[in-house]
Amino acid sequence: MLNALEVVTTVIVGVMVGVEFSVAFVIKPILNALPEDSAQLGHAHGGRMLGAVMPVWYIGSLVLVGIWAVAGWHHHGTGLVVTAAALLILSVIMSLLLLVPINNRGKTWTPDNRPEGWKEQLNRWDRYHYVRVAVIIAAFALLVAALT
Repeated sequence: MLNALEVVTTVIVGVMVGVEFSVAFVIKPILNALPEDSAQLGHAHGGRMLGAVMPVWYIGSLVLVGIWAVAGWHHHGTGLVVTAAALLILSVIMSLLLLVPINNRGKTWTPDNRPEGWKEQLNRWDRYHYVRVAVIIAAFALLVAALT
């Protein structure tokens, strides 16, 4: 049963990492290449869509990693799993304090009501997101290492 939990957790976290990596290095560059109004509308739509899904995914991943750490406490690799959990906690804290406030503003913007510094706010979100992606990649790598 522990093996199934380890694999399911690793896959779920891995897919989450893939989505966030794709946002940073595929979706955002595509949106940024669109004309200004289209880019801003795309960012707002993405913020609404992913803003609804990702909190569940982040918290669900953290819960699964926590269960893995407890269930496998006396097994090889538990330290790696606990460290991965700490990194996922860091990613949730970063999200709540840095990224979500910008996303909550941006998802309501239209070409008619967006603030003057909207691009700077999106650029700040991007910088925070790059750091968060690095954190969750590290957590994922630790989970993979714990499987061996």
